[in-house]
Amino acid sequence: MIYLQLFYEFFKTGLFAVGGGLATIPFLTDMGTRTGWFSSGELANMIAISESTPGPMGVNMATYVGYHTGGLLGGVIATLGLITPSILVILAIAGFLRKFRESKGVNGVFYGIRPASTALITAALVEVCAIALVNTGTAWGAADFFRWKAVVLAVVVFLCLHIKLLKKLHPIVYIAASAVIGVLLEL
Repeated sequence: MIYLQLFYEFFKTGLFAVGGGLATIPFLTDMGTRTGWFSSGELANMIAISESTPGPMGVNMATYVGYHTGGLLGGVIATLGLITPSILVILAIAGFLRKFRESKGVNGVFYGIRPASTALITAALVEVCAIALVNTGTAWGAADFFRWKAVVLAVVVFLCLHIKLLKKLHPIVYIAASAVIGVLLEL
C-alpha cells in the first residue's frame, strides 16, 4: 500500500510542479505535513543533498523520499511517479506541437505558465530561507529569531557571487566551502 501511495503522491507532484525541481518544494512541504514521511528539517537536508548531487533536483528528492519511506523499491516507485506525468504530457504534446506551434492559444498557455512557475519557485525560496535562516524554537527575542551564523554565511556567499573574480568559480566550490564552514561552526 505504501508503494501505491508513494507513486500517487509523486505523480501529483510531477503533474503540477511546473518549473523544475525547486517548484516541487511546496508540494513536498505539504506531502511531509500530510503523510509524516519527513519533517521540515529532513526536507532541508533533502534539498541540500539534491542540490549537491548530479541529476535533476526533483528526481533526486523523489528518490530520497521513496528510499527513506519504502526502501529501494520505494525509491524507484517514487521516481517513476514523479517522471510519469512529464513523459505522458511530452508524448501527448509531441504530435500536436508542430501543428499548433504558432497558435495564439498555445502561446497564451505558456505565457500563463511562466508566472505560476515563478510563484512556485519563489515559494520554494521562502521555504528554504525559513528552514535555513530562522529558528523554529520557542524563543521570541530578535536575537534568537535568526540563526545568525547561517545568515552571515548566506550574506558572505551572496556577496562573493557579486565579486567578478569569485563569480567565475564553479558552484561546487561554494557548496564545498559552505559545508566545511557549516561543520566548523556547527550550523
